[in-house]
Amino acid sequence: MLIVLANDLPPTVRGRMKLWFVEPKPNVFVSGLKDSVANEVVDYLYKHCSPLAGVLIFKSLSKPPGYEIRTIGSPTKRMTELSGLQLVIEKPGENIERA
Repeated sequence: MLIVLANDLPPTVRGRMKLWFVEPKPNVFVSGLKDSVANEVVDYLYKHCSPLAGVLIFKSLSKPPGYEIRTIGSPTKRMTELSGLQLVIEKPGENIERA
């Protein structure tokens, strides 16, 4: 599985991503690509996205912890590593909807 979150993708890259991915929200792409194709997509993103795109890539792996997180530029979500485990930092209450 490959999940790509971006601050702002170039229109040509976004159009190309729609060939392989479902886009449930703008600039959020999800796909169950095979590993070889997923690697090609990641290479494509590194080649065609500037650091301003702020891309966060979640790729499933067959070994623990079961995923890898890579970035291009500075995504709006911050990352950290704890005991070798890659994590995305969320502010407390950031995703809570207000009534």
